[in-house]
Amino acid sequence: MSDDPKTLVSTEWLAKHLKDPDLRLLDASCYMPDAGRDAKAEYMAAHIPGARFFDIDDISDARSELPHMAPPVEKFMSRLRAMGVGDGHQVVVYDGAGLFSAARVWWLFKLMGQENVAVLDGGLPKWIAEGHETEDMPPIPRDRHMTVRMQNQLVRDVTQVAHASKLGEPQIVDARSPERFRGEAPEPREGLRAGHIPGSRNVHYEALLNDDNTMKSVEETRGVFEAAGVDVSNPVITTCGSGVTAAILALALERMGHKDWSLYDGSWAEWGMFPTVPVATGDA
Repeated sequence: MSDDPKTLVSTEWLAKHLKDPDLRLLDASCYMPDAGRDAKAEYMAAHIPGARFFDIDDISDARSELPHMAPPVEKFMSRLRAMGVGDGHQVVVYDGAGLFSAARVWWLFKLMGQENVAVLDGGLPKWIAEGHETEDMPPIPRDRHMTVRMQNQLVRDVTQVAHASKLGEPQIVDARSPERFRGEAPEPREGLRAGHIPGSRNVHYEALLNDDNTMKSVEETRGVFEAAGVDVSNPVITTCGSGVTAAILALALERMGHKDWSLYDGSWAEWGMFPTVPVATGDA
């Protein structure tokens, strides 16, 4: 792969730049409740040297009943300032699954107008498998100011998505498994209907990953989207269960040079709960 500090970097790139004074590394591990994993405890036991822990559930909108919605600008700025992450830094985000929740934090930084942020391809598992070092001591951060310019075009709400569903544009692409998309598998969150947003296409996020949880090449990625009936030259809204794996689709689109994408933050946690919006089942 070709390293791009604005989208995706390799473990080789990180090993070379690990000691750069302006590098800021974030462990953004987050797991589904049924995974039986404690992300913060795992971080405390072993993380890439210098990494800070980014708590997706904490750095979110506490006023919303939906899971880990994007935080208000002021909260994002204050939390990141306390973590010593700000202007002039190159940020690299990774997670303990390989490539799962890190893309969500990449999207959050993009939403806040930060350009120099990348996801670590293959994450912590690949780093450890290659014999690179880890540590169990968190770094001592020094406050750093961050200038935020909210990029509202990168996020969509339920009204905008309902409009897109009705009109057929922008395209809506769902990152959940085919079984959940078709309404054949139960939703992990209680009280949600099964199925998908009418008119949406299904690109399971796992279809974009290799066996070692690194991202497929740009050419292979384009093929996956096209095989699902997505026109990658037209605008796309990504969605999933709660706005996490939708960001993997967004990262994939950005790597392809596709700039006209946005993420439905509420995703199925919101749509599946709303009794007034329609739900489709089956393949389309």
